[in-house]
Amino acid sequence: MDLTVDAVDLTQALVDVASVSGEEQQIADVVESALRALDHLDVQRFGNTVVARTHQGRPERVVVAGHLDTVPVNDNLPARRDETRLHGLGACDMKGGVAVALRVAATMPETNRDLTFLFYECEEVEAERNGLHLLSRDHPELLEADFAILMEPSDGVVEAGCQGTLRVDVTTRGTRAHSARAWTGVNAIHGAGEVLARLNAYEPRRPVIDGLEYHEGLNAVFVSGGVAGNVLPDVCTVSVNYRFAPDRSVEDAVAHVREVFEGYDVQVSDSAPAALPGLSVPAAAAFVAAVGGKVNPKFGWTDVARFSALGVPAVNFGPGDPHLAHRQDEFVPLAQVTQVERALRSWLEVAP
Repeated sequence: MDLTVDAVDLTQALVDVASVSGEEQQIADVVESALRALDHLDVQRFGNTVVARTHQGRPERVVVAGHLDTVPVNDNLPARRDETRLHGLGACDMKGGVAVALRVAATMPETNRDLTFLFYECEEVEAERNGLHLLSRDHPELLEADFAILMEPSDGVVEAGCQGTLRVDVTTRGTRAHSARAWTGVNAIHGAGEVLARLNAYEPRRPVIDGLEYHEGLNAVFVSGGVAGNVLPDVCTVSVNYRFAPDRSVEDAVAHVREVFEGYDVQVSDSAPAALPGLSVPAAAAFVAAVGGKVNPKFGWTDVARFSALGVPAVNFGPGDPHLAHRQDEFVPLAQVTQVERALRSWLEVAP
């Protein structure tokens, strides 16, 4: 693969290499081969994650990261292109961003900061398979940096930090009985009505952090219960997802949810920490200024949280509308791919 072609053409070429989570070998092979041909990069591979680093002796090091995998194919390959958009699986999430990073890696042998490029596997699936997670566990030295840019789709605007996510199961219990003699039992599904009432009455926080307003949310995402068509159920479980702002830890979030559902059996089933914006760090402030000065809060969870946990401030910055991620009709605007590349190059250029 020629990494020096126009970034839009490179995006299309990457989209046409199918890389559903767990099946990234082909695209990792292509990326590794192209990067190893570049003398200014030190390239390593771990599974289907490729790491490429510069060693110019600069005072700062920046990580530029993007995941290679996509969600499953949904009749949206190969890529198709019109005058303003490139359509296809992963075009938005996030092969447009990967194309920009690869082109910068290939065509900017000299930059004002040392760079670590990470192209990693299995971001779209469970955390234990995530290539960035595996690197942080086995080779944390490769993630050491002053700042990190995750090329997640952000509409070409910096999205700072990310909200954390917590999932709990709230269980109500009753007593089984024949539905013809319901008064002899206790219906656990009916008992869940109060759980839903608390959710309906809940008013989410909207804290302002580093000048950015985050918007929390507490919502039921699954309800399960029932035994048979003529039996009162003795157990009902409401699965609740809490999206919490970066000023709360996972422990704080758990305590808050337990308080909301006081009196009920609450079990944590999944969690991931939030990440503070970190915009006061000099490298982050310089990056924001260089790419236009506008910053939005990140409401969803992204791998910036992994960098934050390592003490590395990170932002999301890539082409594509995040609302289009995972949709069958996802696309990336051609102009945004060009815009994001131009901004990144401008920030990294060595002053004459």
